[in-house]
Amino acid sequence: MRSNTVTQAAHIPRVDLAETRCGDPERTRAFDAALRASLEDFGFVRVAGHGIAAERIEAAYRAFEAFFALPDAVKREVESGPGGQRGFTPFGIEHAKDRAAPDHKEFFHIGRELPEGHPLSRIYPANLWPEQPGALRHHGLALYEALDRCAAELLASLERAFELPSGTLSTMLHEGNSILRALHYPPTPPGLRAAAHEDINLITLLCEASDPGLEIQSRDGAWLPVPALPGEIVVDAGDMLARVTNERLPSTTHRVVTREGSEARHRYALPFFAHPTPDSDLSVLPQFVPHGEAPRHPPITAGDFLEQRLREIGLLD
Repeated sequence: MRSNTVTQAAHIPRVDLAETRCGDPERTRAFDAALRASLEDFGFVRVAGHGIAAERIEAAYRAFEAFFALPDAVKREVESGPGGQRGFTPFGIEHAKDRAAPDHKEFFHIGRELPEGHPLSRIYPANLWPEQPGALRHHGLALYEALDRCAAELLASLERAFELPSGTLSTMLHEGNSILRALHYPPTPPGLRAAAHEDINLITLLCEASDPGLEIQSRDGAWLPVPALPGEIVVDAGDMLARVTNERLPSTTHRVVTREGSEARHRYALPFFAHPTPDSDLSVLPQFVPHGEAPRHPPITAGDFLEQRLREIGLLD
């Protein structure tokens, strides 16, 4: 595998999704409880047993590395339109919320492929596919579909853990506006590659990166490294999930850094941002509002919330 581990032990718990596929209710309940506890305590969790073949992830990495190695003018032939939701976004565009300086990264977005005439095709931008490398579309979509299924499994687990009606969270992803992002961070001196931020969506699934650098901020303000371990996907709760759970599952601040000894290396990462359909209601679920208290967030749709956040990070004017 591509990944390099870090020597410092990770504090983030590890769970095994294969436990939910064995037919044993007790093991399933144990997994559900562990997933819930890690997201409640950290906003993050390391997931093994996800069932996505290492070869599938590796093939997607190879295709995107080949794309990012192309001349800038060639990459710009599939440059994204407003919002950066599909295709290529060059350096100097996206920045963290409330921070003017852009992150030192370029990226490529793949969204959901819809059949011709689908009602959502009027809302979702079409994917932009480069002529080269020719394998990018195939490998990118295969990984997208695998991560999409895994995200729905994890949300179904949270439904069981919180005793929510089946589908409360997971059906939001059905035909949702989810994004697979391929990230390229070029060699940089030790320091920040991507400033501290939280994710916008419901949950994020991050395939093991090509190099360490992800850190999350603990409740006491310390930065904890999250290793890029083969066979694991790092999962975190986004702002949308924090909203609907009334902050029971926090959207945890995280960043990407260049560590000493890795400043000469490129870093590649493949996060999958699991988004609901734009008309999904992000109102706080009543099960998370204590008796006699008001919800911590006002009602809003997923589409309006996404547009608001895209403006705050510089992808929309």
